[in-house]
Amino acid sequence: MENGKTKKNAPPAPQRRKPAARVKSLYSQDELKEIFRRFSIQRPEPKGELEHVNPFTLVVAVALSAQATDAGVNKATRALFKIADTPEKMLALGEEKVRDYIKTIGLYRNKAKNVIALSQMLVDRFGSEVPRTREELVMLPGVGRKTANVVLSMAFGQATMAVDTHIFRIANRLRLAPGKTPDEVEEKLMRLIPDEYLYHAHHWLILHGRYCCKARKPECERCVIADLCKSPEKTCDIPAPLVELPAQMFGPTP
Repeated sequence: MENGKTKKNAPPAPQRRKPAARVKSLYSQDELKEIFRRFSIQRPEPKGELEHVNPFTLVVAVALSAQATDAGVNKATRALFKIADTPEKMLALGEEKVRDYIKTIGLYRNKAKNVIALSQMLVDRFGSEVPRTREELVMLPGVGRKTANVVLSMAFGQATMAVDTHIFRIANRLRLAPGKTPDEVEEKLMRLIPDEYLYHAHHWLILHGRYCCKARKPECERCVIADLCKSPEKTCDIPAPLVELPAQMFGPTP
């Protein structure tokens, strides 16, 4: 399946409200720029790992990913999206059959209900088109602020910060943007991250948390920002070699 981000040109200019005052951070502006500069070299074109073919299937996939892994969602939705890639097709399939496709995902009964409900709302209220504003997206059943931010970024090219468990953990562990809630972390990161890196920043942080700064045991010896990191948990001060990683692969493994 194609991933929703198809633009390979320079990312769009970030759209965010400039704060009245700077957020206090343990990191200087130069350090922040260097952190994201290294991430940009390591992953020039980071992508979300949820498979989808259009904005509608992206909304569904992200909604299904709550308390589930991307890999688990992808496994369940590959067959589903082949026959139901529009709200109308999803409604025609019906809640019971949607349930059958996604029954390997946690909370699948409630999620199937939400998929049908959001499909109905898209048809009735939005002309079967996925809305392009956060305020409208969060009206959809099963869609919260994080889901809306993912859709705005991946489907519509807006600079957002979708704070999932990885970003929330990293922001606090690295003391990058500590906060007690995802919304607090999101607000701080949106103010701290240099403009030129904001568009890809949420994917860089998610992937760094998923594959390097892991929840149970950070792999500090593989970290390209080990020398800059201010986490009291880190076990290494020497950064890993700064090289571009292999392109991300999507779809089932052979």
